[in-house]
Amino acid sequence: MSFSDLFDNEFQSRNKGHFASIVRVALSDGELTNDEKQFLDKLAIQLEISAEEYVEILENPSKFPINPPVLHTQRLERLYDLARMVYADHVLGPKQKAILNRFALALGFTPSNSSYIVDKSLSLLVLNVDLDTFMYEMQNMNK
Repeated sequence: MSFSDLFDNEFQSRNKGHFASIVRVALSDGELTNDEKQFLDKLAIQLEISAEEYVEILENPSKFPINPPVLHTQRLERLYDLARMVYADHVLGPKQKAILNRFALALGFTPSNSSYIVDKSLSLLVLNVDLDTFMYEMQNMNK
């Protein structure tokens, strides 16, 4: 096995774990809405999830580990995806915040500031911001 094969396998494993995390959020209320399904379909293409992997992940998303990224910007990008899924049905409540808070912790955000980060990310999504605006606002929220 070549070095590039190892990198490709690790990259695919991370993508599957990220996608599975988002599927867990989508299924947390017991059903998959049309908006959530459309988002998952697009995300699967972006993350290079095959049709077989897509079905396997939908059947058992907890089978795949959450692989937190090392870089802060990558954590924010994943948080953006997760927050979009939590807010896909345009309903925010304690359950949605709790789910997103768990994933924020799993992504490597500290317990002392995770609820602040979750609140900020959800407030940005209510404003329907794009990824670039989300990244800028999250990186500059303490200034």
